[in-house]
Amino acid sequence: MKIGVLNGGSSEERDVSLKSGKAIISACEELGHNVISIDPKDGIDSLIDNLKGLDLVFNGLHGGEGENGVIQGLLQSMGVKFTGSGNESSAICMDKRLSKALVQRKNILTPDWLSLDKNEKIPKDYKLHFPLIVKPNDQGSTIGLTVAKNNKELNVGIDLARKFTRTVMIERFIDGREITVTIIGDKPYPIVEIFPKKGLYDYESKYTKGFTDYFCPADIKSDLTKTIQSKALKIHKLLECRHYSRVDFILDKNLKPWFLEVNTLPGMTETSLVPKSAAVAGLSFEELIEKIIMESLIDE
Repeated sequence: MKIGVLNGGSSEERDVSLKSGKAIISACEELGHNVISIDPKDGIDSLIDNLKGLDLVFNGLHGGEGENGVIQGLLQSMGVKFTGSGNESSAICMDKRLSKALVQRKNILTPDWLSLDKNEKIPKDYKLHFPLIVKPNDQGSTIGLTVAKNNKELNVGIDLARKFTRTVMIERFIDGREITVTIIGDKPYPIVEIFPKKGLYDYESKYTKGFTDYFCPADIKSDLTKTIQSKALKIHKLLECRHYSRVDFILDKNLKPWFLEVNTLPGMTETSLVPKSAAVAGLSFEELIEKIIMESLIDE
């Protein structure tokens, strides 16, 4: 099968995407596919000629137009099969305030939040209490994220986040365990628990080998594990994700899971979470990639 692997791009997550792309390309070649690498660093218009004659596009982009529904919309308009969620689902999941609002309507816990559009100031009567998470509404890989413990840090965090987005999210900080659930097809995979050695699971902790410890399956009782996995699958379906996704939670001290966000194009690097979960379920990296490919081919 002739597969084009989208990787690189022009978002803030370009370097991570190049690493994911390299791993995906290697796996596809090991599986016997004819593979070409496609880097839309000059924008989506540069893609069109490269897409002709492909049986499938494996989307290894992260952030920006590669994850927010723009490239998905182009591929759909051209009738090109591709891995990952469609344009509407991608746009919803990339917009953290929208995805949180939809999930909250289904009575699933998510930390309280407020959002600030460009140049909008914090309302004087806002009811969130420190510490607070400040982050871009539409970025991944914890780019532009700050934990603010006072008003000064809050304003610094807002200024930082605005370097990467038009809309800033300010979210209640939940003290607890950071966990994530991989979904492939309609099946939740083993939960991964994340222990960053410097406290905050930031960009450096995510992508520097040895900076974070991961435990999979997480040390969570069986009944609670099933409850969390069920919530993750419910969210995946609610937001109309397809093929695969990763659903992130905080498990608080009372063992209540709080939904944070859905990643429709999770990383595929050597430190990434989806391959770790799949490995515990018995899938090699090549088998994981083939499973995603097969999910995309049977999806109509």
